[in-house]
Amino acid sequence: MIRILAGLAGLTVLFAIGAVPAAATDLKSIEISIIEHQKLPVFVPPGPSFNAKACMTDKKLMVVPFSSAVEFTGGVATQMTEIAKQIGFRYEHYRTQGQPSQWIQGINQAITQHYNLVDVLMSDPRVLLPQAKQADQAGVKIVAAHASGFDTPAPAPFQNVQIDYTEAGRLMAQWAVFKTQGKANVLAIVAEDSFSANSLQNGIKDVMSQCKECKVKYLNVPVTDWATRMQSTVQSALLADHSINYILPIYDGMAQFVVPAVDLTQSADRVKIATFNGSPYVLQLVQQGKVEMDIGESIDWVAHAIVDAEMRILCGLTPVKDPKVPLYIFEASNAKSAGTPPKISTGYGDAYLDGYRKLWELQ
Repeated sequence: MIRILAGLAGLTVLFAIGAVPAAATDLKSIEISIIEHQKLPVFVPPGPSFNAKACMTDKKLMVVPFSSAVEFTGGVATQMTEIAKQIGFRYEHYRTQGQPSQWIQGINQAITQHYNLVDVLMSDPRVLLPQAKQADQAGVKIVAAHASGFDTPAPAPFQNVQIDYTEAGRLMAQWAVFKTQGKANVLAIVAEDSFSANSLQNGIKDVMSQCKECKVKYLNVPVTDWATRMQSTVQSALLADHSINYILPIYDGMAQFVVPAVDLTQSADRVKIATFNGSPYVLQLVQQGKVEMDIGESIDWVAHAIVDAEMRILCGLTPVKDPKVPLYIFEASNAKSAGTPPKISTGYGDAYLDGYRKLWELQ
């Protein structure tokens, strides 16, 4: 049974009580899934090889990220421009501070200056649909990269470079279920104003629905409320239910507000945190024992995957359905592989570097 209670100032708590299945939770399958994502990632080509330099020599692209100031989005955008330099084409980073008006300005500039492609990296494509149609009419390819999961594609005319957000949600939930041996009482923190949140939440729901002795509450905190309301709201939830044993913030940017809530309620011994993104400052929290697990994505690997997919679009090749960006679990035993202190794109291995150079026929 699911009930929805409206909270204060835009916060929503969805209480999922009980579970439907009668069968016992398959902990062995969950363990296998976790172990697979603890192995150092290998490079899997997302498509056949092609001569990138010959195809892209006269092309110019623009990336308009959600925010250039955010470590992950800004880092991916910057790396995309560096990769383009190595291949030999122009890729501009239109800098933003997370404001929709800036995203619109970036798209408009790409249109008026006759770019071949503009990427609204990790922004919500739903709010940019009018501008996307204008770009399409002007002959500019418009891409929503890393914005959606496979189950929630961006609307036309956007072209998608998706990642498996649903699998990331599953992994967070599987971790909690396995660590509690099928007795997880989860507080899942979501941000439904983010386009990818639906896929992440679907993954959590999928796992939790198959665990008959597990419970889950979904706490919706809009991105704009993280700094002002998340800590106090999590504190209230922990004080109201002393049986909560896992918090799953769907983005690790939430962790800076969740960790103090756990500390101030003196809940650290019973409440563990598992999250997603692999931001260096959160990997440092893993090293310190304040966050138990963070599912990481290499910023540089993500940048290579997006550039690859976009070159295929412009070169008239078969579009990439799955860019093959790996999800890698960082926890106490391997967190130091990210560096001390952790560094961007460190700890994932470098198999992708040679992999993409061969794929693009650069060597």
